[in-house]
Amino acid sequence: MSIDRENVHLAQRRTKQNQNNKKRRWPLVVAGLSFMSASMGAAFAIFMTSKPLQQSALSAEEKAIFGDENLTASALGVPKLTRPVNILVMGTIVLTSDLPGATDQNPGEYLAQVNSTLDGHSDAMLLVRFDPATNKITALSIPRDSRVYIEEVGYSKINAANYVGGAALAAQTVSDMLGDVTIDRYIRVNVGGFSQLIDALGGVEVYVPKRMKYQDDSQHLYINLNEGMQHLDGDKAVQYMRFRHDDLGDIGRIQRQQTLLRAIFEQKLNLETVSRIPEIVKVLKRNIDTNLSMQELLALAAFGAQTDLESAKMLMVPGRFSAPEEFPLSYWIVDEYSLPRLVSEHFDLPLQYAESYGSIEATTPQYIRVAIQDSIAEPDATDLATDLLYESGYDRVFRAEYDWHQPLEKTQIVAQQGDTTMAEQVRRDLGIGEVVVESTGSLESDVTVRIGRDWLELRRKSLSASQDELELESDDFDHSEGTIESDFNPVGYRS
Repeated sequence: MSIDRENVHLAQRRTKQNQNNKKRRWPLVVAGLSFMSASMGAAFAIFMTSKPLQQSALSAEEKAIFGDENLTASALGVPKLTRPVNILVMGTIVLTSDLPGATDQNPGEYLAQVNSTLDGHSDAMLLVRFDPATNKITALSIPRDSRVYIEEVGYSKINAANYVGGAALAAQTVSDMLGDVTIDRYIRVNVGGFSQLIDALGGVEVYVPKRMKYQDDSQHLYINLNEGMQHLDGDKAVQYMRFRHDDLGDIGRIQRQQTLLRAIFEQKLNLETVSRIPEIVKVLKRNIDTNLSMQELLALAAFGAQTDLESAKMLMVPGRFSAPEEFPLSYWIVDEYSLPRLVSEHFDLPLQYAESYGSIEATTPQYIRVAIQDSIAEPDATDLATDLLYESGYDRVFRAEYDWHQPLEKTQIVAQQGDTTMAEQVRRDLGIGEVVVESTGSLESDVTVRIGRDWLELRRKSLSASQDELELESDDFDHSEGTIESDFNPVGYRS
């Protein structure tokens, strides 16, 4: 009985303690919610005009490039997208050393002489699609060195379009290159603003694939990053994104940009992030130029809040590096056969237009180019994957020119050219992996198989099952052999 009374008293004390803890936590919850509301209120207070972040006025002709259709509708007071929306996003850069009357500056700080203007060359270009029908986001990276036709300029690198004619000419050039894809709005941000935005977000966790060190005093460009998983602040994130001094040049930089965006998407919204909203908005206000309206901004924010950003598709305009003898300058030569198929699948370009470029190659295994990429430092694992695909009818399988820098737990099937049908087929035939749509694999492939640790586990189970089967067959053979020996001998006599 005394033990029972003691247990009752203990239970009563715990109940009272829990009630006190709830009472103490409740003010914290209320304070947190109040703080979030205040933060959001402070952010929205900055947006008082229909287009609060537009810094450059557009002429009537320029406005016509984007159209004036309303992209949103209100549902219970919350703006929502009414159809898929394509937005051209550009990161621009102008160095003060490139401006008229520039004077020499002492080298030292990273990008210390970046001018805040948005009218420079576009260092990064992405066409981003927000699709409420599929609840997906697709980003198409456009190499800055892509050789295209620009009105009033002729053939040049596509990054010159913004410098020559601003956002409208850049949008028109991109639309022409992609076969008249509609571009509804634009966003321009300068490189300094991107750095400040990363700082306002609290930095970003990124795996730096190798030692990155580079110095260019003429551009005041200083890059100094160590290999490994790191928490990058704004300056270091820009260093990571702008590094291009490797075998892939600007294409390697695009791959790092996609990796950085993926890392940002994977960072979850938390109370600390929400508390930074007023600072984030101030950064946007200073460094962004966009013709998105207030309603459209809110609709995009609501769309992003309910979308799985980690599954966003990251594509790149397919092509090749120009040969030294082709042009005086180095270009990215757009693949006019592969690009329409990519845009048709991901941006609703009519398939007839894609077919007009030529026959679309069959997606049977013997035509699919598959690169095998190791992330776990196990050459035998890549050899086994190569052999398995060969046995499944894949004739164009090869080892990727470089290994993946970060060990993966789960094997990835990378749709390098954005063809998810090919990637799914390879995944089924391989019997493992998750399909990822991005352009971070081998440039020479249609699909890159990035071997993870789960592949080794699968092979172990397969080998174990095969061994068990062999042992079972051996037992059956021994039993059968023993029976024959007991009933028959070589000279024909029974025992």
